[in-house]
Amino acid sequence: MAWFKEWLNPSLLVLSNGKIVQPKRSPSVIIVPTLIFLVLASAVITEVDLWVLLKRGYQFFVIIGRMIPPDWAYTSTVLKPLIATIMISIIGTLLGAFLSLPLAFLSAENIIKNKWILNINRGFFSIFRTLPVLVYALIFRFVFGPGAFAGTLAIALFTWTIMTKMMYELIETVDMGPFEAIESSGATRLRAFWTAVIPQILGQYISMILYNFEMNVRSAAILGYVGAGGIGMLMNEKLALREYDRLGLILLFLLLTVYAIESTSRLIRERLN
Repeated sequence: MAWFKEWLNPSLLVLSNGKIVQPKRSPSVIIVPTLIFLVLASAVITEVDLWVLLKRGYQFFVIIGRMIPPDWAYTSTVLKPLIATIMISIIGTLLGAFLSLPLAFLSAENIIKNKWILNINRGFFSIFRTLPVLVYALIFRFVFGPGAFAGTLAIALFTWTIMTKMMYELIETVDMGPFEAIESSGATRLRAFWTAVIPQILGQYISMILYNFEMNVRSAAILGYVGAGGIGMLMNEKLALREYDRLGLILLFLLLTVYAIESTSRLIRERLN
């Protein structure tokens, strides 16, 4: 237990000049007990039983084993909802990215000098940004009914809130010299923004779209669990029926699709940067 006592109360150090110094206590003395308390309190509040996890955790690997080998005869059924999931992501991402530009313009501190307009705009989309994409999907499913349309709108709204914040922070870092020169020549602020600012951020804007598209493909895959279309509905169905070989095929196609999209997106972003 010597190390424990040393950790709580470090021994005095004698310097070369004979001076005795008391080392500072490590911040971990406070951080570690606090983290342990938070973990235990969270387990109690959420009723997590670690014994059950240790006892039944092996069932996860049992289910994985039942997915192998996948049912290759089910391929034709999987392709259509998989393509629908990709289309939901593409349309939702592009729509949200396009709509993010106007609000980003109105929320950039170096473009809009009126503090009231800035605070209203930022507060407006900050409220929407607090909600996860599944909540949007539930709302749109209730309004428009189950299907891909609700999922597309959910992805679009979620992308819009994320892209707006990323864009106005990017706009605030650009060189404002060309913008001010064009504006001083008599052009409107919007015209100066389009001519002087957009060319500076275009590459990063496309990179942000690709990054959000990667995230949205994964999000769209689970929207089916709330009836918002895509391959998630098929996954939910096969899991409920315990058709694990077909579920394994769905997960395999989804894994390959996400990997291909991420790899392609990464290559494009590297070229843009």
